[in-house]
Amino acid sequence: MQKTLFWILVTAILVFLTMPAVVVIMTSVNPTEVLKFPPQGFSLRWYERAFSYEDFQTSFYNGLIVTVCASTVASLVGIAAAYVTNRFVFIGRNLLDFILSSPLIIPRFTTGFGFLLLGSMLDLTNGYAIVILTHAVLVLPFVTRSVYVSLANIDTSLERAAANLGASPVNVLRKITLPLLVPGIVGGWIVASILSFTEFTASLYVTSYATQTLPVAMYTYVREYTDPTIAAISSILIISTTLGMFFVDKVLGLKRVLAIESH
Repeated sequence: MQKTLFWILVTAILVFLTMPAVVVIMTSVNPTEVLKFPPQGFSLRWYERAFSYEDFQTSFYNGLIVTVCASTVASLVGIAAAYVTNRFVFIGRNLLDFILSSPLIIPRFTTGFGFLLLGSMLDLTNGYAIVILTHAVLVLPFVTRSVYVSLANIDTSLERAAANLGASPVNVLRKITLPLLVPGIVGGWIVASILSFTEFTASLYVTSYATQTLPVAMYTYVREYTDPTIAAISSILIISTTLGMFFVDKVLGLKRVLAIESH
């Protein structure tokens, strides 16, 4: 009886979480220019508009540039930070760990406004640099934590054995530690990419018209139009993310990528 109730509860939670996505997808095929649910017919005209609207095209490419650069920067910094905090004991270690985790507790609009002021002081408000820096800081905790978990699961006897056989610390890091960290690094980069591409609040402060990302362009569109185009874009993002996760699971294995199980 308890097992049945448990699965009923799990099913109810899954339905509750997926219903908004179903509503958005169904609304996106509504042929009328007014948002209605259930739809009054079937039409793909709003998907055509989503792909052909110039601001969405530009913001999509802007988002890709920002996402790739910010996730890569965050991964490089996160690997170094996780390695230092995991393998070394020093004064200020807890403070460093707190600073690396602080973007999780600081409101996004505060972070965005702070980087807006920084960009204004450095005259960086019209370029990608301040946007990439903002996104890199926001996603850094997720990369650091993912790599940190992988480091904690590494058998340190492998590193000691390599050192006893004459390998230098650099070779141990390059040939033993880093290859074992690949699942955590890949998992952290994937999570960082998803969060960066969909980041809105901070992006609203630091992007200009030339560098606006897709969520900002969607917000601007909603202020001017009320047709289901936004529902169509949201449906594309939902479906592409789902297919992407299935692809990662098929090729790499999500449990291995996210360091849930060893390989």
